[in-house]
Amino acid sequence: MKARMKAKRTRRHWDTENPTKNTRGRLTLLTALALVVTCGCALKAGRSGVPPEVESVVTTTSDDIAEGRYEKIYNEADDQWRNDSTLEQTSAVFSTLKNKLGNVKSRQLHAASEQNSSSGRLAGHSFVLSYETKFERGDGMETFTLVERNGRWLLAKYLVNSLALQ
Repeated sequence: MKARMKAKRTRRHWDTENPTKNTRGRLTLLTALALVVTCGCALKAGRSGVPPEVESVVTTTSDDIAEGRYEKIYNEADDQWRNDSTLEQTSAVFSTLKNKLGNVKSRQLHAASEQNSSSGRLAGHSFVLSYETKFERGDGMETFTLVERNGRWLLAKYLVNSLALQ
């Protein structure tokens, strides 16, 4: 029992004898931890995780909508798009969107999800991207669904939710 008490005293004696060493060690540990957390957040915020090829399809599609190239969008889209609508329906929807909302002024990525599915309507590798979008005549949420086919990313679905469409 005496040995046990002596060991405790020794530990306490070391802590109180050199408090700067103990504080310096804690400060170094806290600084290192803060640096790791800060760097981790900076890397996460700097990269959206969306491949440039996918972002390029979104940009091209947006440009095509702004320029009224609806037939081009229809012809370059995935088979899923063409199975869901005709060229006339596609043109009518994009014309309505452009007439009611106008062109895109700015777009901010809200959410992105990558999926790999072996079944369902969108089997294969896909990305679903949601954007908070400011149009000329209102705000809304745009959702682009893209699928990878033979190494190329194609538009499979496009949706806009906006109060300005009502």
